[in-house]
Amino acid sequence: MRPQSLAVRLLPPFAGCAAVAATALPAGSPLRAAPVAVFLLAGPGAAVLRICAPALRRHQAVGPAESWDAGFARDSDRIEQLVLTAFLSVSAALVCATALMAAHAFSGQRVLVLLTLLTMLAACAPPLAGRTRTARASSPPQKGSPL
Repeated sequence: MRPQSLAVRLLPPFAGCAAVAATALPAGSPLRAAPVAVFLLAGPGAAVLRICAPALRRHQAVGPAESWDAGFARDSDRIEQLVLTAFLSVSAALVCATALMAAHAFSGQRVLVLLTLLTMLAACAPPLAGRTRTARASSPPQKGSPL
């Protein structure tokens, strides 16, 4: 593993540690809110998305019939990853908060610590094995169908 790859993998857990450390600052401080907001919106989702990336690469975006936009697939995949990162992060935060509420142990700092631990586990997990794309034969239309 390259050192650069390791640094990229461990960036979300370090952002979580920075968010937990920022809770020691005075309440209402922008220096406290910024790292927490960035981590909650991107940290856990980025770690989980790294695990799922090979499986997601199997299904590339299909561009328009005209070839007027050469970067459609690239741009579409980047937007998809950005939206998935945000939604996975918010989902993880909601699941952790709900679990802590059910255990009668909810606090903002506990949610951050739990999310940081889960992000660390996701950063250390190996990525899913991506299969190569295979062409599937299309089935003939059924008798009586409009196609």
